[in-house]
Amino acid sequence: MAGVTAPPSSTAPSGRPEDIDTGFWLWIAALPLMVIGYVIDLSTTRLPNASGFIYAVSGLFVVVIAAVVATFAVLMRLGYRWPRTVLTAAGLTSVFYSVASLFTVDRPELAALGFAACTIIGSVLIVGGIVLLHRKDTHQYLTR
Repeated sequence: MAGVTAPPSSTAPSGRPEDIDTGFWLWIAALPLMVIGYVIDLSTTRLPNASGFIYAVSGLFVVVIAAVVATFAVLMRLGYRWPRTVLTAAGLTSVFYSVASLFTVDRPELAALGFAACTIIGSVLIVGGIVLLHRKDTHQYLTR
């Protein structure tokens, strides 16, 4: 029929639902923000008797965790269901910890502003990614 257009498709050309791609990119956008917030928190919080070794181990820890989160996001995008479960649990834990840390840790003003901006925006992105990754089309796509 002339003038009739097809309804918009909810799947990407690769057969992957758009919610998977959007959720993936929300997680990837939140990752550096949460890492920056962690680094701000680590560098401005006073740790009594902390040596350079403690800071080196903390830096290594954040690099490893960031690599694991990025790997799980890629695996989830490829259709695996278990990384979505792990990302959901870790994401909710990260959001609760970050929000609690906003109100309980005393920071200098500039560090508090940077930490708050990074963690609030990162937390919103994580929650958005979690919501998108638990929708009906997404659930049907994650079969491995």
